[in-house]
Amino acid sequence: MHGALDRLVVESDALAGNPLEDPARRPLYVYRPPGVELDHPRPLPSVYVIQGYTGQLDMWLSRQAFEPTMIERLDAMFAAAGCPDAIVVFVDAWTSYGGSQFLNSTGTGRYLDYLCDEIVAFVDERYPTAPAREHRGLTGKSSGGYGAMAVPMLRPDVFGALASHAGDALFEACYLAEFPKRARLLRERFESSWDVFFERLPSLEPVDMDVLGLLEMYGYSAAYSPDPAHPGRALVPFDAHGRLREDVWAQWLRHDPVRMAREHADALRSMRRIHLDAGRRDEYYLDLGAQAFAAELEALGVEHTLELFDGTHMRLTYRYPGAIRELAVALTP
Repeated sequence: MHGALDRLVVESDALAGNPLEDPARRPLYVYRPPGVELDHPRPLPSVYVIQGYTGQLDMWLSRQAFEPTMIERLDAMFAAAGCPDAIVVFVDAWTSYGGSQFLNSTGTGRYLDYLCDEIVAFVDERYPTAPAREHRGLTGKSSGGYGAMAVPMLRPDVFGALASHAGDALFEACYLAEFPKRARLLRERFESSWDVFFERLPSLEPVDMDVLGLLEMYGYSAAYSPDPAHPGRALVPFDAHGRLREDVWAQWLRHDPVRMAREHADALRSMRRIHLDAGRRDEYYLDLGAQAFAAELEALGVEHTLELFDGTHMRLTYRYPGAIRELAVALTP
């Protein structure tokens, strides 16, 4: 390592007493480029990195065969002087359902407040950051890419730039086709009952991809359409027969970045940088989601870039450093 990776712990008031009883103590990684100490003489931009669904913080240190880890890629970029100095913050927003979509929800907890009000304040108090939204950006992939689009629209007072890699968007393309598959799986293995699913889940080992897919679908529901009568539970947008529940689906669509854009046009116009990318062969059609979001930005007169590259949804770690560099350039005081 040429720079330093500080491994910290945050005690969150926003997550205390959350409906899933998930920990309020959360890990936090903060990367400092070579030569940047806590008493650095000038304020630096900050870029916050959020994870995809089922992602946990220590996965940033995992290695694919013959590839650098995310932290090694980032460190190499800064060591080569390929990027202005910036503080890079890796945030944990995992839940017992696998993720939070970085929203406030009675189904999971106050993850939007946790990110925007607590983590940002924690970092600004301890690191030489420029403590203003004009110098703060957000990036992520998949569900993290969703958060990178949605959170700056909801909290433009906190984040002034964004980069989204294959972020969840255009929900009818990325989610709708999955509903009958999940309904069939729930029928075949869990008696068409979410209660049976959660009753059996603790004894399922190993947890296979089908089970993870069901848990992920329920987790999205907990974020987008929580059950108002039962904290920690969700209203799923299809019934036991696979039929679409239109009222619940409408709640999901209100969270679609493509549909959010017009309502939050001023927030988007205020961004100092918006970068979108996705693989042309993305298995979840998130390249179409990126295109649709970009089309909305174009219609609203919002400056942005969209890059579609040859690739799928997987093994995109190499895309992060370039986007972090773009944000750091745009956000440098």
